[in-house]
Amino acid sequence: MSTTVVVIGAGPYGLSTAAHLKARGLHVRVFGSPMASWAENMPAGMLLKSPPSASVLSAPKAGFKLDDYCRQTGDTRLTGHDPVPVEMFVRYGRWFAEQLVPEVEDTRVLGVDRQHDGFHLKLASGEELRAQAVAVASGMDGFAYVPEPLAALVPDGLVSHSSQHADLTKFAGQDVVVVGAGQSAQESAALLREAGARVQLLARTDRLVFGAAPTPPPHWQPDTPLGRSWGLYAVVHQAAAFGFLPAQTRLRLVKRVLGPFGSWWLRPRLDGVVPVRLGQRITGAWRHGDGIRLATRDAHGRTDTVETGHVLAATGYQVRLDALDFIAPEVRSELARTGGFPALDAGFQSSVPGLYFTGIKAAATFGPLMRFTCGTEFAAPRLAVSLSASTRR
Repeated sequence: MSTTVVVIGAGPYGLSTAAHLKARGLHVRVFGSPMASWAENMPAGMLLKSPPSASVLSAPKAGFKLDDYCRQTGDTRLTGHDPVPVEMFVRYGRWFAEQLVPEVEDTRVLGVDRQHDGFHLKLASGEELRAQAVAVASGMDGFAYVPEPLAALVPDGLVSHSSQHADLTKFAGQDVVVVGAGQSAQESAALLREAGARVQLLARTDRLVFGAAPTPPPHWQPDTPLGRSWGLYAVVHQAAAFGFLPAQTRLRLVKRVLGPFGSWWLRPRLDGVVPVRLGQRITGAWRHGDGIRLATRDAHGRTDTVETGHVLAATGYQVRLDALDFIAPEVRSELARTGGFPALDAGFQSSVPGLYFTGIKAAATFGPLMRFTCGTEFAAPRLAVSLSASTRR
């Protein structure tokens, strides 16, 4: 039997996409473990950057927002700008899956190759199947970025990426340098200190930036799930028009429109509490005894060294299609690209007919909104309409 469509990934974008496809009557199989990346690759105690109203998955009918979950299950209800604990968001996502996509199959897709009438897939379970279309919603898997020269020390266990740790308490009593200036770096530094580590924060930027704390209206700039500004309003509400910008402009905006900054509630957990080394670029790193020594240089050419037991690289992600090794090399070679991202049409379809990408992989076409869970409300229904129409031609 030919499966109509396969969704690879069971995070917010995968679950939302599957829910909308099912609502359109398509035969859908979804592969992945619901919210696994959020549960296994985010540190315990983490708080989402987005407010409760924007920490949502997209459903084809009403009643499946975060607040709906809290009301139905008795979990603590959040309002306004209350921070959303990652543990609550994981519970919400799994509840969403139970209600709307209960048939998620906890197995990995090992191979996706083209056939004359669609795609041939191989699963870790040993099963092989055919599909008319495939929607890739595998999140950040494979995209963690560790800059040189730190990357050379990852195999030694002296350097790790922030996405590798769900429990930071294992660093209690240890010296740790966190590298980065964004939300992940700032929050990792705060959580490490609170877990009992001796932590320093090292960043290339000259200062740490924090979002503005909530203030009562009136406001001269519009509020959005990503923050308060006219630029962010355009990012959220004009995602469909983002693709009309020149490719290099889109790539620059995806990287810089939000910039590295932390949520307002992080400032009191860092200011005067966590030592920071700002304006420092790492120029070298090598093993030193049981730990690591870093060489740094500032904008004026002054050099310094830092010794620590471990370096946590909270340095973000870089989308690279070649990291998606479950897609056959021949298929990957056919994908038109915008930088490291797949070039997509208005319905999230790539240059390979029947192969769709959503979430962070769609950011170069639809903008920074695709980096946030609230982007599911734009992406999932749009992709479902496009895919449904193409499979019924």
